[in-house]
Formats: sequence, C-alpha cells, structure tokens
Amino acid sequence: MNWLTNNLISEAEREAVLQLRHAMHREPELSNNEWKTQKRIIDTLAQFGLTKVNTFHTTGVYVDIEGSAPGPERSIALRGDIDALPIQEERDDLPYKSQVPRVMHACGHDMHGSIALGTALAFYRMRENFSGRVRVFFQPAEEAEPLGGRTVVEEKLLEGFDAAVGFHVRTDIPAGSYGARAGAVTKSADEFSVEFKGKMAHGAKPHLGVDAIAIAGAFINEVQKVVSREMPVDDGAVVTIGTIRGGEATNIICPSVAMTGTIRTSSPERRTLLVQRVREIAEGIAALHRGRADFRSHAGEPPVVNDGAMVALFRQVVVQYSGEHLYIEGSASSGSDDFGFYSSCLPSIYFWFGSKEPGNESGVHTPTFGVSDSTLIPTTELAIRYCWELLHS
Repeated sequence: MNWLTNNLISEAEREAVLQLRHAMHREPELSNNEWKTQKRIIDTLAQFGLTKVNTFHTTGVYVDIEGSAPGPERSIALRGDIDALPIQEERDDLPYKSQVPRVMHACGHDMHGSIALGTALAFYRMRENFSGRVRVFFQPAEEAEPLGGRTVVEEKLLEGFDAAVGFHVRTDIPAGSYGARAGAVTKSADEFSVEFKGKMAHGAKPHLGVDAIAIAGAFINEVQKVVSREMPVDDGAVVTIGTIRGGEATNIICPSVAMTGTIRTSSPERRTLLVQRVREIAEGIAALHRGRADFRSHAGEPPVVNDGAMVALFRQVVVQYSGEHLYIEGSASSGSDDFGFYSSCLPSIYFWFGSKEPGNESGVHTPTFGVSDSTLIPTTELAIRYCWELLHS
C-alpha cells in the first residue's frame, strides 16, 4: 500500500479525467442515446493503450484490466453511469455548460463516468503491481428504461466477480466528504398502470352507469393504507400515483380512467408482496363499485443493498487517507438506482461523495445542480485506493 500512495493518478490521467467530465457535461446525452459519449470514452481509453474494450446495451462500454503480480486472484467490478436528463440547464457560471437544449447532467453522471475513467487508466498503468482483475463499466441508461444495469445482469457480465463498487454524488453532505452505510440504501422502483372501467351514462342519471372516476378516487384513498397499515414503519415504502386521465364531458358519467404510478420499498422480500397488494386493492375497489380493473406492473430497479464488511473497509480507507471528520455515514435514500441489479448479484458498496458548498447547493434533477471539479480527482483517487484494498484484502 505504501507503493500505491504516491502513484495514484498521473498528470496525463488527471487531464483526461477532467476533459471527459467537461466534454460529457457540454454534450449530454439521454438514456440509450449515449453514442458520442461512448465513442469519447473508447477513444480516450485507446490513447492510454486500452484498446481491448467491449460494448454492451448498445451504447455502453466495459474494459477489463488484468493484474500480473502474484497474489490473491480477486475480481472487482466498478460502475460509472453516463446518461443525462431531459432538463434545461440554468448555470451560466460554468464554462462547460450544456450546449444541448433541454438536456443536462443533472444527476452527476458526468462525474461518475469520469471517475470510472480515472480508475481504469490508473489500474492499467499499475497492472504489473497488482493481482486479480478490475472490470470498469461505463454504463448507459441508469435514468430510463430499458435500464443498463438490467442488461449487465442479463448478459451475465458479473459472473465470476467477487464484489461490485458503485458511487453517487450527494448534495446534502459537504464537498470533500464521503459516506456509506450497511444495508439497503435505496429503494426498489416498480412501475404500474391500471385502467378502471365502468359504464357511460348521462350525468343526470348516474344510476344507469358505473362511474370510473368514483372508482379511481376510492383507489387513490385506499391504496395508501397498504403503506400505513401493512408495511413496517422502518421500510419507508412509497406508493405514488403519477398520472391520471379520464372523462369526456362535464355531463357524462366517465366510463374509463387510466393511472400510472410507482411502488417503492427497501425490502427485496416485501417487494413482490407490495405490488400484489396494490393489484388486489385496484381489483377489489373496482368490483365493489361494479366496475373492473386492468392492472399491469413492470419490475424496475431492485433496492441497492450495501455489504457490511465492504462498508467497514471503505470507512477505514476514508479515515486513513482523508481523516475521520470527512466520513459521514449518511441516511438511506428514498430514490432508486439500477446499481441495485449489481448488488442483487454480488457483495457491493454504493458510496456517496459530497458536493455541497457555496454555489453548489441545489439538489439533483434540478436546473441549477452542479458539482465542483475540485471533488473529481480526490474521489477518483479514493475509488482507486478502495478497489486496491478490495483486491488485496
């Protein structure tokens, strides 16, 4: 480890990492359309001698770095996501502001992809000094279906690996700080749609029809009881109705109402039960009102679950090289991330790096979100150190 301390990332690698961050931010690309980003990553890797790259999920890239030193033959996967969001950036202070109308890196994936690049370049340069294998994923489509994380699992790209490492910028902890906690740190995110079907009638004669709007209203009220009365308080389950459409005129009993929403839980075990109960309530409420419900669900991301031993090692690395005052455990998130597919297959860690400082106080998925360049290289070096420890622990 003493050898590693002074050889984390070269000047040329630092410049490449910063250039990638700025280029990705200037030319953000939405989920499943990361063509320029993919080419930019492949070209940069090739400049440093990493020419044997692989593509997946159409616009994704991954690269393997094999160590040639004697020692334990462990295999570590590291993910950096690369897609942007359909948001108009409102940061005129940035020289690398998005040049694509209504698209910006509002969730820090330009940082994530650049950290992954720095990790790949450093381990390739150090390949004669470590044992085992590091696979670095530049993963597309974290934000929207079809999800890149699902493809990683479906194509068996994690088979034979010992652990997976992911990370995310966090806007509620100070820039320069890092955090992680054991257990579930995000929630699953399953989507559902339901169409309530009734019978049309004149508004003056409601007894001749079946009011789909009345059914929908009853469902909205009753479905929240699944969370408040059937889920443990510490689960933090959430059922959200996101859209509702129905009705044709002010004087007609509505024959059909369509809704869509999401179902979230931090428990892999209760995930199926929660979807089942939402279905049962939809169908039961419809039957109670003499109508019917057509319910469909789509399984999204599993919850991200952190391995306790990996979190303990991460804390040790942060405290040793950054100081105990820069380690913040942080609370679990109510959001979702398709790194959950990785953690459902392997012991994993999804750590946070802080971005909060004057000028960068906005949350993710907002037009004024931003992260300072000053956090980029230190976080890259932390990822390198941590993966090094995982390989040799």
